[in-house]
Order: sequence, then structure tokens, then C-alpha cells
Amino acid sequence: MSVSKRVLIAEDSSVIQNLARKILEFQNYDITAVKNGEQVLQILEKEDFSILLLDINMPLMDGMECVRRVRALPDSEKASVPIVAITGNAKNYTEEEFKTAGFNDVLVKPLNFDRLVEVVNQLTDK
Repeated sequence: MSVSKRVLIAEDSSVIQNLARKILEFQNYDITAVKNGEQVLQILEKEDFSILLLDINMPLMDGMECVRRVRALPDSEKASVPIVAITGNAKNYTEEEFKTAGFNDVLVKPLNFDRLVEVVNQLTDK
């Protein structure tokens, strides 16, 4: 029995959070959901995840700031976790900027759930 993969979703919209949770739980992922980047950093101190899904626009700390902070963590294991951006306004950033910030991939809202599953499977398939 393999350990289920853990996904951390940071998304201030509970609608999207709940949809993503249901879809990924159906794929046997173990989901933890938070509302902002600060909570991501707090929970990462204590726990390990297979992948992070970060909304770009969040209160307190947005996804861009959050991904940079995660990539700068002293624990190399945690700093190299796959991170996917979720954005409602992809036009604000180029794909290059997402990559430079440290994201492995980008999902654009409205979320395409097949693509969500595909990206998460791909990035956690070690």
C-alpha cells in the first residue's frame, strides 16, 4: 500500500479550494488547504508535501512571494517541492516570470480539472 501523496492547496476562494480538493481526493491524494502564503510557510515548517498548488492572488502573501520564500528554505527537500501556480489573470505575468519565480507549471482559472489532475500526477510521479 503506497502512502498517498500530499497536496497543499493555497487558495482564498473556498469554491475553487473545495472543487480542487474533491477532484484530487478522488485521485487518492491527501489534501490540506489553506487561505494564504503565510499559512503555507507555517505548515511547511512542520509537514512535508508532494506538491503545492498556489493561487497567485491571496491576502497577506501572494503566490509569487510565497514560491520565492519556499524556494529559499534552508531544507533542500522542502525547497525543491513541485509548485504549481493557479491564476485568474495569467496576463499579469509571463510564463517566463512564473518559471523564474520558481513555479514548475501554471494552471489558469477557470480551472480545467483534467489538466489539474494531469499536472499534479505528472509532477508527483516520482
